[in-house]
Amino acid sequence: MNIENSIPEDILKIQKKLSTFTIGSRNYKKYQKILAKHIKNHTMKKRVNSNIKTIEAIQQIQNS
Repeated sequence: MNIENSIPEDILKIQKKLSTFTIGSRNYKKYQKILAKHIKNHTMKKRVNSNIKTIEAIQQIQNS
């Protein structure tokens, strides 16, 4: 599996813990919010890195 596309350990831990709760319980809702926050943070990091790589590629093309 490609390291760049793998799911971070913290998200996997939260998903594993979330699967132990009954759907609709207080803890389930709490962990669901935590998981959403972690996933959002992870996708934002990937988007920023992708944008940086795109900008660097454009600069290399312009300098050539």
